[in-house]
Amino acid sequence: MSASVGGAVYAALAYLAWGLFPLYFKQIAQVPALEVILHRTLWSMVFVMAVLLVLRRWAWLGEVLRQPRLLARFGLSALLLSCNWLVYVWAVQQGQVLDASLGYFINPLVNVALGYLVLKERPRRLQWLAVGLAAVGVLWLALQTGHIPWVALVLALSFGFYGLMRKMASLGALEGLALETLLLAPLAAVALGLMSWQGRGALAQGEPGTIAWLLFAGPLTAIPLLLFAAGARRIQMTTLGLLQYISPSLQFMLGVWLYHEPMSGSRLAGFAFIWAALAVYSLDGLWQSRLRG
Repeated sequence: MSASVGGAVYAALAYLAWGLFPLYFKQIAQVPALEVILHRTLWSMVFVMAVLLVLRRWAWLGEVLRQPRLLARFGLSALLLSCNWLVYVWAVQQGQVLDASLGYFINPLVNVALGYLVLKERPRRLQWLAVGLAAVGVLWLALQTGHIPWVALVLALSFGFYGLMRKMASLGALEGLALETLLLAPLAAVALGLMSWQGRGALAQGEPGTIAWLLFAGPLTAIPLLLFAAGARRIQMTTLGLLQYISPSLQFMLGVWLYHEPMSGSRLAGFAFIWAALAVYSLDGLWQSRLRG
């Protein structure tokens, strides 16, 4: 398997898992979004550190901890990731799965723009057409609702910049995630400890089932992120943009058919522009594959 094909498989699996995340967060809807993020951070760190212990891959950590600039970069990527997590969990808990899916439909636009501006990638004409169609869809949705779709934009921008930083990172997928969670886990542990000491939060008041779901956040969060980071380092940002549609498509189907969120005709028209962009983008990718074959 070539590096590019392997990278595509890793990224696709990550997006498949993320697309099904609303099913998980609905199980812990009674836990506030910020508290969920604290648990995700802490238990992800525990899970990743256990993996490093089993693999005996510790040598890199001492050197990294002596590089303030590298720590600062990974601290920034960790904050971007936490922001993305917080807004996403809040949106799902507030019955805005469709808005969350829109954010991840927009994310390929961000990937293409960042690839062009930062990595000097050159999208083809059909790719720019796809970007334009999706931009029209986003603008239409904003006009129909009368306000900027801030949930969608925050999700798209935060994860777009996170993906760029991980693509340019000097550490591997596992090491990078370990460092990100290690930087944030002490804050999460202190916050959860204070909440429990005050008799608040799931650890102090929650039922065993709820606590078990929160502990499960560790592997459930870390494994897709590891897959994504491994994929992002092997394929172009524009390819990531194509695979990105797996996740919001699943979220969209869950929002409409399982959670019965409202979908008016005018709102559906906005999504249709974005789906047309996906079709153009996909056809361009297939055409280029045939030319290379």
